[in-house]
Amino acid sequence: MSSSINGPYPPGAAGIQRRLVILLAVTAGVAVASNYYAQPLLATIAQHLNVSRRATSFLVTSSQIGYALGLAAVVPLGDLLERRRLITRLLGISALGLLAAALSPNLAVLAVASFIVGVTSVVAQIAVPFSASLAAEHERGLVVGTVMSGLLIGMLTARTFAGFVADYLGWRAIYVLAALLVFGLVCVLRRELPEYRESGVSSYAQLMKTVWHLMRTERVLQYRSLYGACVFAGFSAFWTTAAFLLSDPPYKYSAKIIGLFGLVAVSGVIASPVAGRFADRGWARFQTAAFLLCTLVSWLPIALGAHSLAWLVFGIILMDFGVHGMQITNQSEIYRLNPAARSRLTTAYMTTYFIGGAAGSQTGAIMYERFGWIGVCWTGAGFVAVALIVMLSESLVRDSRFEIRN
Repeated sequence: MSSSINGPYPPGAAGIQRRLVILLAVTAGVAVASNYYAQPLLATIAQHLNVSRRATSFLVTSSQIGYALGLAAVVPLGDLLERRRLITRLLGISALGLLAAALSPNLAVLAVASFIVGVTSVVAQIAVPFSASLAAEHERGLVVGTVMSGLLIGMLTARTFAGFVADYLGWRAIYVLAALLVFGLVCVLRRELPEYRESGVSSYAQLMKTVWHLMRTERVLQYRSLYGACVFAGFSAFWTTAAFLLSDPPYKYSAKIIGLFGLVAVSGVIASPVAGRFADRGWARFQTAAFLLCTLVSWLPIALGAHSLAWLVFGIILMDFGVHGMQITNQSEIYRLNPAARSRLTTAYMTTYFIGGAAGSQTGAIMYERFGWIGVCWTGAGFVAVALIVMLSESLVRDSRFEIRN
């Protein structure tokens, strides 16, 4: 399968210009941020809309379900349609969804708006394989890691930005400002992004058939999807309930302060390019074990963080380093499988990933309501433990097959 491109950024051995990498990183960050504005505001929204905290946790689940649907149904279009047009149109719809969220009269309307924003913010997962397609082979892991760093920065600053704006202007203002930001980005992308279209796929039905074929036949994709889903489930359980912990005694923090905790997770940004570089050198297997262990261990200081800010901060740093390092390792590995189907590989992987996240969000909220913070911690650690057990089992099976062949 070949590809065609119009514009100043030729794909292949020549590589990708730095300014385009940065633009795609910004695009990924702005797009994905829309899914995270609500997280530090859940307690505030619950109070203003006069609903329970558990009910407002559905906002996170709704956006993640929308994101999973977008991954399943929209991201494959990156291998069929011209990507610049696809990206800008999706961002335009996302901006309208953000405006609808700002004007929502009740939780139901806000949940629907969150769902629409979730579906369209999969632009982030179109930008990542787009960068991989434009990059040269020797730099692909680093380029993907850089674009993913932009995505992670968007996630982190979204929480902080939302907290500050809500404290001074109210929670609705964050959605208005986010819509204006997305509209501005659309104008820049229409001017700067090159036109790019994959060739060789004739229909949407063919695309979707290929997605399921890849998931059924590619064992690397199957394992990497499971690792990602389990790790992200634990991650989502934490961030969905963290606002409840931090707004209750002994902390009693405002939305502004809760939002600042997103910046504690800066270690995840550091992990991304590092993981990409080592993946380029063939260290993926070692990285997988190391990042899973890091994430599992993080739940001990997070549990102690129920009454100690220092332990909580340390746990967040460990968790984000492990989760995001794992994400880059997973994506670097699956993008090696079929260069002409990177959007479809992204669909298969990230759909599973966000289904795990949605499950983690709801499970975390239920466990917090019934068992408190310790229930959330056991839930998060349990998800990661499953991934680690599967990874060790898969490694033993692989090693035994190698010994038999030799």
